[in-house]
Amino acid sequence: MANILAFGDSNTWGLIPGTKERYPWGKRWTSIVQDKLDDGRIIEDGLCGRTTVFDDQLRPFRKGAEILPLSIESNYPLDAAIIMLGTNDCKTIFHANSHIIGKGLELCLDELEKYIAPEKILVVSPIKLGEEVYLPGKDPEFDKASVAVSKNLRQEYEKIAKRRGNQFLAASDFATPSAVDDEHMDEKGHEKLSAAIIEKLEEMQIA
Repeated sequence: MANILAFGDSNTWGLIPGTKERYPWGKRWTSIVQDKLDDGRIIEDGLCGRTTVFDDQLRPFRKGAEILPLSIESNYPLDAAIIMLGTNDCKTIFHANSHIIGKGLELCLDELEKYIAPEKILVVSPIKLGEEVYLPGKDPEFDKASVAVSKNLRQEYEKIAKRRGNQFLAASDFATPSAVDDEHMDEKGHEKLSAAIIEKLEEMQIA
């Protein structure tokens, strides 16, 4: 049975838009993928607020590149990994463009590739932020510039994955953020993304 690490933020954890609650098993994409795998185990490691490399003074322990080695070692051995980070890196507090966020992603990939072959790592660029994500009642930690940066992550991540020999999938090709918060996927988004990931894992000869 293949062990597959799914490392990401709140859209991997399965946050229900507009709440602090989590989609139950069978609704979040990681669990849907698990249920459809014939010979594989999804190791869920999603954390709300997680970034690639940025320390969030408002929410400690969110720096992905720092935590990732611990996750890898605690779940070793791993046969493959799915990494979907970058949304929280778009927050105004970090002042990061897509190029810088891509650099952060690469530090995460460096850690994964110490244990997993590059071609067995699936880089997933996150969904785009909605146009009104920064409005009161949604998430004012973002602004208009954040939305623009989120739209550029697809191209940046695809370029990185191609250069490094990783697999690539754009979540934004299959899912959009809920109008409730302009940040998180609804149930339909989780379902569509899971189908795309399952197909990709089959191509990778993992599923």
